[in-house]
Amino acid sequence: MPIFAVHYTYSESTAADRATHRPEHRGWLNALVDAGTVLSSGPYPDGSGALLLFRAEDSSSLTDLLTDDPFAKLGLIDAVRVVEWLPVMGAFAE
Repeated sequence: MPIFAVHYTYSESTAADRATHRPEHRGWLNALVDAGTVLSSGPYPDGSGALLLFRAEDSSSLTDLLTDDPFAKLGLIDAVRVVEWLPVMGAFAE
């Protein structure tokens, strides 16, 4: 199944609300980790966004799934970039 890199872009104006709703966001992600859908996830140290690695059938189904993210539902993500990724070495290589 393909792997996708998802880049979230955040703005400083949503930082307080993201902090408030982070437990719901991480709960949603943890459930997807348990299901094998999320391989890894984490914020950029400068607060500008996050990188999430997903397994999904295709980008369309992943884009639909991302609408369930509590951050997305609350309008706390400024931009989303979904790119299929083909790891050839390391932990995620097949």
